[in-house]
Amino acid sequence: MTKAELIFDPFSEDYFNDPFDTYRRMREEAPLYYNEAEDFYALTRHEDVAAAFKDFETYSSARGCDLAMVRSGEPPQKSIIFMDPPEHRHLRSLLNKAFTPRAIQAQRDTIIEQVDRYLGAVDHDRFDAVQDFSAPFPVEVITRMAGVPDEFRQQVRIWLDASLHREPGQSEMDETGMQATIDTAMYYYGLVQERRANPQDDMISRLIAAEIPGEDGKMRSLDDIEIAGFATLLGGAGAETVTKLVGTAVVTFARRPEQWRKLLDDRSKVPAAVEELLRYEGPVQYNVRYTLKEAQVAGGTIPAGKPVFLIGAAANRDPQAFTDADTFDIDRDQTEAQHLGLGYGIHSCLGAALARLESAIALDRLLDFMPRYEVDWDGLRRVHMQNVSGYSNVPVRVIR
Repeated sequence: MTKAELIFDPFSEDYFNDPFDTYRRMREEAPLYYNEAEDFYALTRHEDVAAAFKDFETYSSARGCDLAMVRSGEPPQKSIIFMDPPEHRHLRSLLNKAFTPRAIQAQRDTIIEQVDRYLGAVDHDRFDAVQDFSAPFPVEVITRMAGVPDEFRQQVRIWLDASLHREPGQSEMDETGMQATIDTAMYYYGLVQERRANPQDDMISRLIAAEIPGEDGKMRSLDDIEIAGFATLLGGAGAETVTKLVGTAVVTFARRPEQWRKLLDDRSKVPAAVEELLRYEGPVQYNVRYTLKEAQVAGGTIPAGKPVFLIGAAANRDPQAFTDADTFDIDRDQTEAQHLGLGYGIHSCLGAALARLESAIALDRLLDFMPRYEVDWDGLRRVHMQNVSGYSNVPVRVIR
């Protein structure tokens, strides 16, 4: 029997439904994958992906982080994820101040409040773990930190989902996504101007007051477009990561009830469970970079000036890095290798500690709410999104 041709199409129905068999074949058959029709490369082995994430002098973020952006050749909107050092370094050090361990712990009560708010409102017998719970609560936390008024917080999430959505075969944003992106940018731009006139105790107001070194070495303030770009990024990443991770957790534990029972027996395992979820099926599948110069990898050579998919989700299942890599095990030895579920290198997730804390609190509350549950598999729906994996619908029945 002839083996099917190996095709990595990140916008196909098969990919959206389950990319992991494709990732396995890529690691084994084409660790340096080249798509001739679309003229891009892809790396899937842990060693290669981790090294590329750290090598910003070769793999540049300045053209964007998805295929359409990199191909366009036009600089994307001003945002820290679309920057290389030294500009990136200055802005990262500034934004890090908003995510210190003390700042994250200060959000604990807010997280608990929002988790309890949404879980307390669901039907005690049947509910959608994403639509009713994991989708609405994370965006409340991050947008409140940014300074978004209550009445606009869920709208930010709706705009974000629209901007990331891709129909099978669609690599670029459609008109709905473009409009959502414009609406988001215009909203945050207006909010920045409001905060200039009336500062508050929030992240946007602190960014307005901050200064960073300019190209001439002199200190400068951030402009409204830069601040709006940061707010858009933080609102998006802070909402999507936890939404998808918690939804996937409910599905993963339903398929492996013995792992759920481990958590019921010992809540101290919850943080380790979050790490294993991030490794096993984290929300972010890949990031696209642009080669500034020729790159040598184990599988061959990548020419300069090419888009390269750095597929962290494939690297996280690499058997060369993780024992029984395709097995979900919350008792896994976390020191064996560094999972790439929240990025790696200079662009590692700025809000990683916040995402971990939110996910741990959400899991802990779900253990109380539904110690026994079943997923309605017929109602399960995956998202079709740009570089993000997870579920839009996870209907569950709580077993009393």
